[in-house]
Amino acid sequence: MIIQEIFQAFILIFIAEMGDKTQILALAFATRYPVKKVIFGIFIGSLLNHGLAVALGSYISNFLPMDAIQIIAGFAFVVFALWTLKSDDDGDEKLEQKTAFGPVLTVALAFFIGELGDKTQLTAITLAANALFPFAVVIGTVSGMIVTGGLGIYIGKKLGDRVPEFAIKIIAASIFMLFGVLKLYQSLPSEYLTIQNTALFVGILSVMIFILLRIMVIKRKQGIQSAFMRKSKELNEYYKHMKKDIDRICLGLEACKDCQGEHCAVGYAKEIVQNQLSNRDSMPKTFVPSDETLDKVFDKGYVIDTLVDTIRILEKEPAENEIKAINDIRKQLELLLFKKSIDTMEDLETYRRDLENIDLNTAKQIFETLSPKNDK
Repeated sequence: MIIQEIFQAFILIFIAEMGDKTQILALAFATRYPVKKVIFGIFIGSLLNHGLAVALGSYISNFLPMDAIQIIAGFAFVVFALWTLKSDDDGDEKLEQKTAFGPVLTVALAFFIGELGDKTQLTAITLAANALFPFAVVIGTVSGMIVTGGLGIYIGKKLGDRVPEFAIKIIAASIFMLFGVLKLYQSLPSEYLTIQNTALFVGILSVMIFILLRIMVIKRKQGIQSAFMRKSKELNEYYKHMKKDIDRICLGLEACKDCQGEHCAVGYAKEIVQNQLSNRDSMPKTFVPSDETLDKVFDKGYVIDTLVDTIRILEKEPAENEIKAINDIRKQLELLLFKKSIDTMEDLETYRRDLENIDLNTAKQIFETLSPKNDK
């Protein structure tokens, strides 16, 4: 029975969060922090959030009759099915993610706050109200959050915009609906299960499903993507683009004779990009440039173009939300141009002044190249 309750809780949370903001947050944090710390933060945040939910659900079960709880649970699962089909417009809103607490606590706080009142917390309350072993619900729901978060990081980096989001939502909604309808059928008194009531229920439900599906289909035809899909696609395309650009900058063995690998700014940037494309959690060792590398002359135009593409990604993020891997690429490109790098990109204007203090002419070239897209 314990295993059954763990499995049921895991499956319901897993399907509820596929393509939801949990995966957007996990992917976003994984671009800034080591994946292991992000996963641990998800564990802490989810444990606190769902622990409260399960405690509330267990308390409710003490004064409500079990039949009433089963009926409420049935209607709740039907609502969760409709909720799953709802467009996630709120995914576009930026959450303020303060990093003063360190990676683990920052992620934990974001997940704790982000899931308050969400369908996953309400699912945990519903499951706990029916459970014989509330701690099994906590184990299942928290495990579901960790797996969906980890999967979001993986598929976001690997598949980009090829994630079958529409199909995932349909499957998830169908499973919630099945759970809900079965609970209602088994729990409602027989006098309520008349042909008229059933027809009315099915009719209202069909209209609501039709409206929600129509909105999803229209947005799909118009090419409107969720925040998760956009974030995945943007990062995936950036790293693929960087791979080509950095290969173009590399002078090759004909010019270098002896490749310096991670001791070369180009080689180090290549390693960062490859790690991100391969979804490896590890980062290259701390960069220690060789004197020979800094004395080499790289194609300035290529380096500027590549740096500009990197700045365009970074300017969307405030300094406190720095994307570590992309910032490390930026620093390597700055080394190629200026023989030194800017430690922190506070904002675009401060960054411009920092570069101008090093080399006014090169800084002007960079921002003249950057300006056309910024002015659109």
